[in-house]
Amino acid sequence: MGQRKTWERLLSAERPGAGKASGSRERTAFQQDYDRIVFTSAFRRMKDKTQVFPLSKSDYVRTRLTHSLEASCVGRSLGALAGREIIARHGLRNVESADFGAIVAAACLAHDIGNPPFGHAGEDAIREWFHSSGLLDRHTLTVAQRADFERYEGNAQGFRIVTRLQSPANPGLQLTSAVLAAFTKYPRPSSVETELDGKSGRKFGFFQHDAASFSHVARSTGLVERIPGTAWRRHPLAFLVEVADDTCYLIVDLEDAARLGFVPYRDAECLLADLAGSAVSGRRLGRLHDPKERLEYLRAKAVGRLLESAAAVFLENEDAIITGAFDDELLDRSPVAGPLQAILRLAKDTIYTARPALEIETAGFEVLGALLALFGNAVEARAGHGRFTTRDRMLLQLLPAQFLGHGGDPDPDPYVRLLQVADFVAGMTDSYAVDMYRKLKGFDLPT
Repeated sequence: MGQRKTWERLLSAERPGAGKASGSRERTAFQQDYDRIVFTSAFRRMKDKTQVFPLSKSDYVRTRLTHSLEASCVGRSLGALAGREIIARHGLRNVESADFGAIVAAACLAHDIGNPPFGHAGEDAIREWFHSSGLLDRHTLTVAQRADFERYEGNAQGFRIVTRLQSPANPGLQLTSAVLAAFTKYPRPSSVETELDGKSGRKFGFFQHDAASFSHVARSTGLVERIPGTAWRRHPLAFLVEVADDTCYLIVDLEDAARLGFVPYRDAECLLADLAGSAVSGRRLGRLHDPKERLEYLRAKAVGRLLESAAAVFLENEDAIITGAFDDELLDRSPVAGPLQAILRLAKDTIYTARPALEIETAGFEVLGALLALFGNAVEARAGHGRFTTRDRMLLQLLPAQFLGHGGDPDPDPYVRLLQVADFVAGMTDSYAVDMYRKLKGFDLPT
């Protein structure tokens, strides 16, 4: 009975700020969440955001958009697989395995929505600029507010987008608490007095500006507190979101790298075959002669084995996951851990250090640093911290009203106005950021 009530709360269909969601048998509240994410401009912009190979000329290579769609498909299957057993174990009422799948799928769909241009290098660029720019030193910020900038996180930006920035009049998409909690793989702020152990403590999932919003989500779903009112244990389904993400980015990054020639097809085949194990049919594989088709077949079998392995570890450790005693990667505890580590080593040594990726990501430091400097200094000057020039005035005219305070002026709170500058730059696509940089620097002039 206890676990049943716990799961019923974890599957909360409450929409923070809007009450309990209204759904139907044909289109549940969690399926509505999925649709809301699909129709956002932030989701569409991921088509031009780096996955591994930035600004790739190939129409085959994944972007953040295609990666997120693939992860959502994997997540739906994984959630439904685990959900079927959980429903049977605890006699959950008015819940179907498809509800588990829909929650995980929606969370997966949005999991990268907060990533800035140029992938993880973009996060590093934003952190480095705020750390070295001197703007933070001009103001009396709390330790946690300062850490939001110096430890900048795309995960926290994603929570901010879906709860505040997208459709700001609502505000946000008003997703269900279950989806928001499953989306938040790191349910802690950027700064705590004592660093937290476990996988969920390595990064942070919300800015100080959005802490109250996440606190509401945590209460609604009954998340276990780590630091009262400040940090929590993960929602159990967040572990499945992580698996879907890891499965897609590791396996398909390998597939992309082989297609682009950074990894020999034969090496990629061996790694995927080892990962797929007995799921591979030698007869079927022998009939495939095109390297691309062989890789696609092995990829599908590898993904299937990963799903089964992850679901088994999740269900075996269900009690520990719910109480927060388990805080590790599911796949690290499975039989596929060894083959996965082999792929990860290759990725770190070969794929993520490929020259085209490094060249563009390095340029991303210059582009994002310059844009942050231009708009950051402009809003600071308008707020009275420096000489407000004609160029600053023009830059503010280029800054959308959404990223300014009331009346079109920068927000009087220095923390909020700098966060809004970061919102603007982080929301750009790779191409838009490069284009704006070139125009504002005078390299390209409008014709």
